Amino acid sequence: MMRGRVAVALLLLPTTLACRLAPDAPPGVMVVGMQSYPNNLDPRIGTDEASQKIHQLLYNYLLRVDDRLRIVPGLASSWENPDPLTYIVRLRPDVRFHDGRLFTAADVVFTFSSFLDPSFVSARKGAYRLLESVRALDPQTVEFRVKEPFGSFPVNLVMSIVPAPKHGAAKEDLARHPIGTGPYSFVRAATDDRVVLTAFPDYHEGPAGNPGLVIRTIPDDTMRGLELRKGTVDIIVNDLSPDVVHQLSGDEALQVVESPGTDYAYVGLNLRDPILKDLRIRRALTMAIDRGAIVEHLRRGQAEVAAGILAPASWAYAPDLPEYPFDPAAARRLLDEAGYPDPDGDGPRPRLNLSLKVSSAEFYRLQAAVIQQDLRRVGVEVDIRSYEFATLYADVLSGNFQMYTLVWVGVSDPDMLRRVFHSKQMPPSGFNRGFFSDPRVDRAIDVATASTDDAERGRLYAEAQRLVAEQVPYISLWHRTNVAVAQRDLTGIHLTPLADFAFLKDVRRPTATP
Repeated sequence: MMRGRVAVALLLLPTTLACRLAPDAPPGVMVVGMQSYPNNLDPRIGTDEASQKIHQLLYNYLLRVDDRLRIVPGLASSWENPDPLTYIVRLRPDVRFHDGRLFTAADVVFTFSSFLDPSFVSARKGAYRLLESVRALDPQTVEFRVKEPFGSFPVNLVMSIVPAPKHGAAKEDLARHPIGTGPYSFVRAATDDRVVLTAFPDYHEGPAGNPGLVIRTIPDDTMRGLELRKGTVDIIVNDLSPDVVHQLSGDEALQVVESPGTDYAYVGLNLRDPILKDLRIRRALTMAIDRGAIVEHLRRGQAEVAAGILAPASWAYAPDLPEYPFDPAAARRLLDEAGYPDPDGDGPRPRLNLSLKVSSAEFYRLQAAVIQQDLRRVGVEVDIRSYEFATLYADVLSGNFQMYTLVWVGVSDPDMLRRVFHSKQMPPSGFNRGFFSDPRVDRAIDVATASTDDAERGRLYAEAQRLVAEQVPYISLWHRTNVAVAQRDLTGIHLTPLADFAFLKDVRRPTATP
């Protein structure tokens, strides 16, 4: 805990620098702080969070996700589904790339054909396993054909579009010199330090409200907070710990903007484990954990207790899911019924022992300690094992765990239910890492996946959510609240449920002229 005290102490130091901008930023440019440097500026390849945030500034999606997490037009003006295997997408005629080229169907075909190319390496390719073909019908119309009915296919068209190579020219190196249609164009990058962008004057939705952005990489949480206090960073979105946000909220020079988010924290359970395969045990563990206290104290209120993987912001969210309120007495009764009576009353001997694997990041270690303490009160002893993320993730993918904690980031479409809970999505085919299997869930998801009627899909996804909640393959913890901390004089800050960085084009200072 000493590191946390030092962080708070540093943040409480008086501000002595009046500088508002980074040294290489001209007046009016917004300086954005981020924890990590992007891995790849080609949106077909870069899947880490930092890369995706910058893609949202440089590129536009063919379709996009609105504030209700519904799919709406982006670079497409409209689309239709004339038969279960065909999607026809019509494009906006008024869009140009940063190099002046007109956006056409050829660019859409080039972008999506990449995922059908066996020689193209990308972690995104799995999402397009049902895509059979993509072709241009004319310069403003694209046809997508899928191998089988797939009602959630349009979410896979929420993809940044890159330019097709010029006739007779080599393909652009988009990883180092990205060219998009977005509100900002690329200027330069310094590895592990910053990415500099300038406002694109011919942006089809109108120029940005600021002349450009400097995206600075600041790995240390405390230092990101200090840079905000000094005025050398203008805004940070979802990249500050709850404790640091709490400290900065008292600074009169700063503002804190919040909105409900979709990131989902959970405890994953291995249902092949001889203990955890018992539903009574899983329900007992859920009711023994004070999730409200985690949200109130550890998250400083910057979250809401979750009932399932879909957030309330989703159009497909089911509001009537089975709930497991904090109830240690009920948890003890369930453990008794499951054959794990307390061997010595209030004595030190546990009913049973479990192991919990977590990230070595400070917040998740603290959260694990709270979970350990709560479960100990009902007689369940938990051995916490913390790992660097890569090691933890490898164990999760291989099924080498009893319990683990992770966060699903940016859950935008109910098809996530299929990818996480369908019995055919067990590794390596999908994300059903706890080996959950329920024919009723599979049936509801299969029919919803094939349907193109939103009302039917919503009803079936609600049924799947209720069945999953009853069976408790995950212990739901919380949905993150999106939080931006920014200089007080900035206007135009609007956080979407996915905390998309595209809103930065609307951020400005009243005295600044783009």
